[in-house]
Amino acid sequence: MHADLLFTNGPVLTPEGRTATAVAVTGDRITAVGRAEVHDLAGPNTQVVDLAGRLLLPGFQDAHVHPVPAGLELTQCDLTRAKTAEDTIAAVRAYADAHPEREWITGGGWSMEAFEGGTPTKELLDSVVPDRPVYLPNRDHHGAWVNSRALQLADITRDMPDPADGRIERDASGEPAGTLQEGAMQLVGRLTPPATQADRVAALLHAQRHLHALGITAWQDALVGEFLGMDDPSDAYLAAARDGSLTARVVGALWWDRERGAEQIPELVERRARLSHGRFSAGSVKLMLDGVAETGTAALLDPYLDKCGCATANRGTSFIDPKQLPSYVTELDALGFQCHFHALGDRAVRDALDAVEAARAANGPSDTRPHLAHLQVVHPDDVARFARLGAVANIQPLWAAHEPQMDELTIPFLGPERALWQYPFASLLRSGARLAAGSDWPVSSPDPLAGIHVAVNRVEPGGAGPVFLPGERLDLAAALTAYTAGSAYANHLDDTGRVTAGALADLVVLDRDPFAAPPEEIGETRVALTYVGGKEVYAAQEA
Repeated sequence: MHADLLFTNGPVLTPEGRTATAVAVTGDRITAVGRAEVHDLAGPNTQVVDLAGRLLLPGFQDAHVHPVPAGLELTQCDLTRAKTAEDTIAAVRAYADAHPEREWITGGGWSMEAFEGGTPTKELLDSVVPDRPVYLPNRDHHGAWVNSRALQLADITRDMPDPADGRIERDASGEPAGTLQEGAMQLVGRLTPPATQADRVAALLHAQRHLHALGITAWQDALVGEFLGMDDPSDAYLAAARDGSLTARVVGALWWDRERGAEQIPELVERRARLSHGRFSAGSVKLMLDGVAETGTAALLDPYLDKCGCATANRGTSFIDPKQLPSYVTELDALGFQCHFHALGDRAVRDALDAVEAARAANGPSDTRPHLAHLQVVHPDDVARFARLGAVANIQPLWAAHEPQMDELTIPFLGPERALWQYPFASLLRSGARLAAGSDWPVSSPDPLAGIHVAVNRVEPGGAGPVFLPGERLDLAAALTAYTAGSAYANHLDDTGRVTAGALADLVVLDRDPFAAPPEEIGETRVALTYVGGKEVYAAQEA
């Protein structure tokens, strides 16, 4: 049988390395991988792609991403490109001036390091938008910046106590200052105008085009549900899966309502059955255990330090009761759900591993493939537990570099010893842990090649600063495996993530072979072609 698609003149990255130079695809499957002998499968109607020395590899998969909110933000007040307070304010002013019809100014993506202490004030927003409410989540979406009008509409005054799962930042006199952390975001977020289903579908398809252009053929949406004013994207996925416009393969992680307990599990079972259709499945559950280090809400075993280096009373926040977590995870595991943990601080990581261990003890071995995302601070005693328990380490490599948020808002408050435990990619790999990789977009760029650059170099693309914990660097092959086979494993997409006969033809052609250049040039690599099931879903424009 002649191939429908033939790649020649490799290299091709296979599980055995860059040993092949040709790949044949028939229908949606890879039918042959080899060298010159594969050319015999070419027929009169075979499409031939000359790699011309460019690398062919499995499609990238993002194991932790939020495409629908990202797509919505791109059409609103997008602050992701602003680097300073002045640039951020100017961007808000320009958007508000360009959209006088908007009842609310929404969007987000501002950088904490652009503002003193990472907490901008309401007065800055009042100076450019005094008459309409403003609600702008920051880059990591664990805090939101609001103006006086928004605080007024939400009845947030000096007398309002902090919610149990959040904090209202206050000025020296006790008045709300304009930044809301974690659960306090919802005090205003719930008032913002909801997007329509049409808006969410459009955002999904916009995001899908962007992800395909970055070589991403599958992903796990890390929050399918309603949370802090963010819309539930499930209806968009279901609509796109039914009409065929969802070209990616997507796993949805159903949101665990952290204000409830095991009584919500039957609802999750119902949602899994109702939402799974075509290329969208919903067999994962997202359990958000803690916050982020920059705001002091990541859950730590020992207290945060203050600006003077002294221990405080704050050990961060546990959003789900650690005493109840093992029973929740055990029941979910018994029902065949994958548990997808947000675990950023060392206490949250330990709580998640303890819960997985309890599930293993109660249920025995299973193929649910629990994974822990973020892993900013991992106590050395817990590194080896990942492999032992079969828990996947879901890394976000772009964060593992020196930059202002790390150097000014994190390291001083962790202290010198604990700062050395951050993002231990190589230690996890050496211990036998399976690595998956993701971006957390729109928190950070979804570009896998940028993440791979940082995973290998521990320096931002284009950066020339000091290497961040050089002993935790991965080699290029390991980093690529995390973004391909590792994430495919986490996503239960076992027919993907590798270039081998019989696998689905989810493939990417890069514009070069990054193995043939110095590691510091990885970030310059771009995607030339992306295929899902043998169908081209992206082709770079010729220069």
